[in-house]
Amino acid sequence: MTALRNKTYRNIKLLKLSSGQACVNCGAQDGTVVSAHSNFGKGMGIKASDATVMHLCFRCHTEYDQGSTMNRYEKREFAEKMNGRTLRRLLEQGHLVVSSVPVDIDTGGG
Repeated sequence: MTALRNKTYRNIKLLKLSSGQACVNCGAQDGTVVSAHSNFGKGMGIKASDATVMHLCFRCHTEYDQGSTMNRYEKREFAEKMNGRTLRRLLEQGHLVVSSVPVDIDTGGG
């Protein structure tokens, strides 16, 4: 049995896929859309897994990170919903492909 690794998933190619995308929250295509990380599942000075990114514009990213319109529970719900939208979009665009062969996330190989 393989021991579970306590490593945070990182994938620079996944993060770069936000370039040219529309915001999954408001639909803005203003050149400010980035792969924003969830604020959950992280530690001090450590970002959450790259698998939790959301394609958000500057306005929506700032509101999520620093705004006061959502409480902690609403922010978690928002992050899960926006991450789902982002992953669905990437799947539908063909950027993410489901494989029946497990891939080693450290090496990218099988």
